Amino acid sequence: MIKKMLAVLIGLSVAALLSIGLAGPATADQTTQPATIDPTTTPLTGTLSDGSGAVQGTFAVQRFITAPDGTAQAVGSFTGTITDGSGAVTQGTQDLAIPVDLAQSSGSCQILDLVLGPLNLDLLGLQVHLDTVHLNLTAQAGAGNLVGNLLCAIAGLLDGPLPLSTVLSQIVALLNQLLGALA
Repeated sequence: MIKKMLAVLIGLSVAALLSIGLAGPATADQTTQPATIDPTTTPLTGTLSDGSGAVQGTFAVQRFITAPDGTAQAVGSFTGTITDGSGAVTQGTQDLAIPVDLAQSSGSCQILDLVLGPLNLDLLGLQVHLDTVHLNLTAQAGAGNLVGNLLCAIAGLLDGPLPLSTVLSQIVALLNQLLGALA
């Protein structure tokens, strides 16, 4: 019972945090409507498995499940067009379950990319020459990387609205953590 209440509380907290991240920047001009982002719909493009045609459309996530093999899957409906090798176009909607790639939920983020040009100094007869310096700081996010997670979170504060794929990856990671807590 406590696990279920904890899962509901975490789920509501995640929803609140994601809604804050999806809010657009404040503007002084209130005449324009802010762009709305639907975090449950993502565009999909690709090719048919035999490489003879193309697929394009959107996938609307309805819920997440754990498959019998233990992997997480997003269940929803695909709406779009399929063009086969001969050029015939088929449009429609299909309900399906897509495996979720949890590897995208952790990764790295760039903290600082600093390039200093060559520097020549003459300090009372001491000649100092410094060639180009390129400093690149990257934080590694993921389980057990406390500093990396913290720096990635701080670096992302000013990014504005999150890309849909990032939002979905975060939702999937959090839902799987909830599934793990309930098991």
